[in-house]
Amino acid sequence: MQQKNVLVIGSTCVDVIIRVDHLPRTEENLHPQSQRFAIGGCAYNVANILGRAKAPLTFVTPVGGRGVFGGFVQKQLDALGFTSPVYLPEGENGCCYCFVEKSGERTFLSIHGVEYTFDPAWMAPYDQCHYDYGYVCGLEVEEKTGAALVGYLEHAPIETILYAPGPRGMRVAPELTERLFALHPMLHLNAGEACSLGGCDNLDDALRALYARTGNTVIATTGADGVRCLENGRLYTVAGVRAEHVVDTIGAGDAHAGATLLGLSRGMALCDALLLANNVCARVVQTSGATLSDADFSALHLI
Repeated sequence: MQQKNVLVIGSTCVDVIIRVDHLPRTEENLHPQSQRFAIGGCAYNVANILGRAKAPLTFVTPVGGRGVFGGFVQKQLDALGFTSPVYLPEGENGCCYCFVEKSGERTFLSIHGVEYTFDPAWMAPYDQCHYDYGYVCGLEVEEKTGAALVGYLEHAPIETILYAPGPRGMRVAPELTERLFALHPMLHLNAGEACSLGGCDNLDDALRALYARTGNTVIATTGADGVRCLENGRLYTVAGVRAEHVVDTIGAGDAHAGATLLGLSRGMALCDALLLANNVCARVVQTSGATLSDADFSALHLI
């Protein structure tokens, strides 16, 4: 079966991963266990799963030419085979400070640069393309160029958009959220995000509320318990895959979204694509940062 085309639009940034015993309190002086740079960003984490698994992928990500972070991103994208980012020589990339506690849970402090901007002119080379699936994150929609991104999506050659509102989804301008929802996207969120955006304390009620607004599938990850999904009016659970140990949860939700799109691009039923994504997610939380090794890709039979 011929694989389906996927378009991913959004950020590639530098994750500065800082491992600490616990988050600092006011006036506390901590000694982090370690820090390191790693490539990240929601859209990159999605595209990385798709691209390295050889899915037909178009990845549109802006990279600045100034500052240490843009240079790091460019080198990493080149090394991984993503050879055509949008190069903005006068721009500068930001970074995400990822504080990882003993439990593996992460807390983010993000400085946004050109990686979160959008210009419809970047899409001109792809005007004649057709995409079965597209991905966009709420972080880009929240930014000043978010209206331009939504305007592009309203006329883009994409059959189905997978929209991941993210933890700041409630901060997206309501009119932009309504315009996005009018495009009938699939939603990919975690349980907390779904309840917040759906305006309900109960997860199933939140999924129903969101489904009523989009008229399309709503996917909510629930950690080790797996996924709760509302598809074609039917609620069901796809069991999770337990990780042997959790190193950190950086990029786990993004990788889950990418693996879901990978499964769909290969013609899988959604429930099977979600099971694949649960397996990928379990492997990602056992890895430092969001990028799986070649050995992990091989073990997961993604290539």
